[in-house]
Amino acid sequence: MTRNHPHISRRTALQTVAGAALVGVAGCLNDNGGSEPSSDGTSSSDGNSPLTRIAVEGTTLVVELSADVDIDQVNLIQPNGELFGQRDVAAGAQQVSFEIGTAYTPGEYQVTALDEGETITESSTAIRPELQIRDVGLYRNNPDKPWDEVYGESETNRIKNGEAFVTVENSGSGPDAVTELIFSGDAPNPIENPRGSGMHETDQVVVSPGETTDLFSNSFPFGSESEDGMGGSPDGNSGQFTVIVETRVSGNRVTSTYNIQYSGSDEMTDCTVTITGTDDG
Repeated sequence: MTRNHPHISRRTALQTVAGAALVGVAGCLNDNGGSEPSSDGTSSSDGNSPLTRIAVEGTTLVVELSADVDIDQVNLIQPNGELFGQRDVAAGAQQVSFEIGTAYTPGEYQVTALDEGETITESSTAIRPELQIRDVGLYRNNPDKPWDEVYGESETNRIKNGEAFVTVENSGSGPDAVTELIFSGDAPNPIENPRGSGMHETDQVVVSPGETTDLFSNSFPFGSESEDGMGGSPDGNSGQFTVIVETRVSGNRVTSTYNIQYSGSDEMTDCTVTITGTDDG
């Protein structure tokens, strides 16, 4: 005997699961057979928007789908119009994702939902990082930072007067990666061309959208004074230095300049260092 196995759509599968769940919880309803309304007044989607949410989480673009519309494929189109990737939507699935990493092109991306090759809906979303330098400081002035986790407890005392941290924030809508950390200007040991990335034991630091993180130097910018650098003095020295952060996705150099004061000693290991923002920001 020949038996037909009809195609079960994604929406039908979801409705079947939902119906089974209602049967299972029937004994939990109130006496009149109705369910209690939610305390926050929320209600289910009316199904008018098949793409209910599009957002970047970490280095992944997440697309959430309505349960009320049949969709069997989601495509992601790059800013230049080329296909970035496509995902099949299994029966019952309400989410697909695309790993964009830190090698993508920033710009406007198009998310297209299809069913049997026909476009159901499409939506554009901007994926652009926006890195900014928020703070810079030294170990001696910020002992609460997790220096031991970065360098190891045995090394902390040896390097604490030479290394620095730089806090960066990504206020954009896409991830980025910091690939180089540079100190220039009136630092005791300015490093225009640091060894490797200029960051401790890493080639890059990924900064997701909405994330704030610390970059730890490995170039001893505030270590022993070099021929070109400015160091401590009992009478006080002052100047300005600039922090430069190289980024991978945006390809920009993010810079921030600070005033600095050295006082109390000729030796950098004993010198008091005060860092403040410049008058222009």
